[in-house]
Amino acid sequence: MSSNTRASEHMASSAVLTAPSHGSNPTPPEQSILWRRIDSPGHDWCGLWRDDSGWCLRGTALFLLEAHPCQLDYEVQCDVAWHTRSAVVAGWIGRKQLKLQIVAQLDGRWELNGGDQPAVSGCTDIDLSFTPATNLIAIRRLALAIGHQADAAAAWVRFPELYLERLKQRYHRVATTEYDYSAPDVDYSGKLQVSSTGFVTHYPGLWELEALL
Repeated sequence: MSSNTRASEHMASSAVLTAPSHGSNPTPPEQSILWRRIDSPGHDWCGLWRDDSGWCLRGTALFLLEAHPCQLDYEVQCDVAWHTRSAVVAGWIGRKQLKLQIVAQLDGRWELNGGDQPAVSGCTDIDLSFTPATNLIAIRRLALAIGHQADAAAAWVRFPELYLERLKQRYHRVATTEYDYSAPDVDYSGKLQVSSTGFVTHYPGLWELEALL
């Protein structure tokens, strides 16, 4: 285990934070989705809301990690142009409580539980590694025309190590609801199917759609 990992885990375990405000918005989401995890037992529900300040993703992931049941609530706030402004993750990994607060500053700096994260400075998007929900952020922000492609390095929450790492990503829109996607840092590539809103509905080898409303 690296010293960075130990430091990040200490920050995660010592912070006192407010959990994501699930259900605080009385209006229904613009779209909600339920995924089933393919590589291990698990499900993930997420909804998308719009308000005067921008966009909000709220969800809950339930899955197994090395026989430990995990429950993670998450909330990501973006501005109207889909620039990530903050993220909160709260829940349990087995009997270990997890609380993370991530803030993206306007000058390109990122903070995790109040600590500066220079490794991801300049990143625009957040990527929560335990859910497919946050791919929607880059997809909506880039708004690629069919045939176009772009790089979108993300501030990636590595799980279960719980620290921020820069993740190289490339999106190539090949059809209205289809992207060639690659993340070479984790040796992954696949053809993502997406909904009209931008939620991934098929994530090869990792997630598949169970319901979309």
